[in-house]
Amino acid sequence: MLVALVDSMMEQFSVSYITVLATGCVTALTLAGLLYVKQESQNRQSLTGNATESGSEKKVSIDKTKFPGGHITIYYATQTGTAESFAQQLEREGVEQGFHIHVEDMDETCLEQLTAHSAFGDNDDDLGTSRAIILAATYGEGEPTDNSTEMVNEIKESLEDESKMTVLEGLEYCVFGLGNRQYEHYNAMGKFFDSSLETFGAKRIIPIGMGDDDNDLEGDFESWKDQMWVELRKRYCRGAALPVKKDNDEFKIPDCEYKIQYHSAGTPAEKYIGLDKVHGSSKPYFTSVDCPVLTSRELRSSEDGGSTVHMEIDIANKLEYQTADNLGVLPLNDDAIVASVAKSLGYDLNAVFSLSAAGNHEWHGAPFPMPISIRECLTRYLDLTSAPRRSDLKHLIHYAKDPIDRKALQRLSSKEGKKEYKEKIMDGYVGMVDLLKLCPSLSIPLEHLISVCHFLLPRFYTIASSSLEFPNQVHLTVSVTQAKRKDGSTFNGVCSTHLADAKPTSANGTVRVFSRPSTFRLPENSSKPIIMIGPGTGIAPMRALLQERRYQRDVQKKSIGPNILYFGCKKRSLDYLYRDELEAMQKDNVLDNLHLAFSREEKQKVYVQHLLTNNAQDTWEMVDKKGASIYVCGGVRMGHDVTEALTDIAVSQGSMSAQQAKDYMAKLASDGRFVQELWA
Repeated sequence: MLVALVDSMMEQFSVSYITVLATGCVTALTLAGLLYVKQESQNRQSLTGNATESGSEKKVSIDKTKFPGGHITIYYATQTGTAESFAQQLEREGVEQGFHIHVEDMDETCLEQLTAHSAFGDNDDDLGTSRAIILAATYGEGEPTDNSTEMVNEIKESLEDESKMTVLEGLEYCVFGLGNRQYEHYNAMGKFFDSSLETFGAKRIIPIGMGDDDNDLEGDFESWKDQMWVELRKRYCRGAALPVKKDNDEFKIPDCEYKIQYHSAGTPAEKYIGLDKVHGSSKPYFTSVDCPVLTSRELRSSEDGGSTVHMEIDIANKLEYQTADNLGVLPLNDDAIVASVAKSLGYDLNAVFSLSAAGNHEWHGAPFPMPISIRECLTRYLDLTSAPRRSDLKHLIHYAKDPIDRKALQRLSSKEGKKEYKEKIMDGYVGMVDLLKLCPSLSIPLEHLISVCHFLLPRFYTIASSSLEFPNQVHLTVSVTQAKRKDGSTFNGVCSTHLADAKPTSANGTVRVFSRPSTFRLPENSSKPIIMIGPGTGIAPMRALLQERRYQRDVQKKSIGPNILYFGCKKRSLDYLYRDELEAMQKDNVLDNLHLAFSREEKQKVYVQHLLTNNAQDTWEMVDKKGASIYVCGGVRMGHDVTEALTDIAVSQGSMSAQQAKDYMAKLASDGRFVQELWA
């Protein structure tokens, strides 16, 4: 079956489970009862992380014959899990490079603890030096990730304190930043950590590496880490011999961080696990709430071919939010996909299990609620449809029993196979579910699958409703992701499809959600004007702001300033979202000016930035003279074009130089009067 994969990988290249008899069955015998209590106590320790040493404690001595380079701690700042997966990759590679690697969530440490792990533990003969690798992603327009916000704030405060300037003496470090060149503040957090640590007295090992997710982030990381390992071995291994790979090591099932225990039938699922015992990035799995869908309707014409759905979700007595906050949605894998993976790997979907740390591995907290059935695990927590990274394919080689499958995975995961990987995996929308069919000899025990497979991450939608007008509901504007594969099949986005299928009358009529603050906030002085720019689904927060202004006027009896909206889409007849509502708001004098850009109604395409330029004088009057706030929501490129148009307006209407206009826009942003939420 894989011959085609090896030779042409198909036109479109669009984990064995053995049932274990559970222990702990209570009998009438006293001895059996004591054994059961002991076993349950051990299970609870494993689930709560007490079975292994906490990452914040000092490390024990390291075997220098096995780890001649000593100890290195990797701290990751992640929003989507990529930095964490890179950290896990370095952890796997550490042994063969001669280093003992400890991975730590940035959320679980503080500035001074960056020097907590010395090179060789209690027997450190290296003058107390500590080593740290920082993997730092940048979120949005130059912001820290959620799990690094506290650390970034601590660093910023410490930079103002002269007494802290030597706090990291004795630390040697290197930084890799994860960013995207489409954003204005490219790799801002990587640069921030790199310069700040040096300011506090730490010594840089190699220059900062910067990955570009708009091009080849994984390739950038590979090049940087190869350079890093060379320098680390040169500095710290002092010529010591490294572990020698055996010829069959590549085909040996690798070490796994998890140990699995299967439970007897009828074991209750999801025992309580405190948030302090939960893996950092998994906390939404434990804090989200199930809410019923009240309304779901299509916003686009059937002639358009695509789908954008308006949803109303009942959050009464479950959730609170502020207007235009973000709603995090936990997606579900389709039942057919779950069944396909279970069939490929021989899993019993009804089997119930728990995880704990395997020997010689640290427990980083529960990755999801446990005990749990395999069905629930595959449905809610493992990403079975997103394309695996090349490093993931390289790791999967160990589980392939057929030489042809191994050869295919080797080529796709190699540097030389990057182009083919992009064409066959990325552009072909090939996920784990597809890979298991294309490489049928893959045999992956469940605990290994959980370790290898990326987790399903929350998707964030800017809430399209006012919390004042709709305190018991959240409204969403959901663009349903669909893409045609070369073989004619359709790839469906996991979260948007889940939401689109969550009809009020269907069996899947609930969604699991949580709220997160956004940057969209109306001015405290309601009489100030607002300019809103939101083409496509970027209309969502603008709808919420307009509802809020209406509530302020009609219920709170406040004086509200002018509301100006720029909306763009393809055609009035196809995808003019919320047309009836916007026109009604115009008639009601809530929406003072509605500027519409239809890109495909005439020969020359018209976008929102063109309309802004046409209204340069009025826009400048509103912003500079009347103190208007500007809100932008949509794609990154649109956001850049809008920023450029506004900067040009400052030049032409404000008689500024280009640099003065740029500084003017930066000042608006720092004052909270120019707010953007953009996506790549």
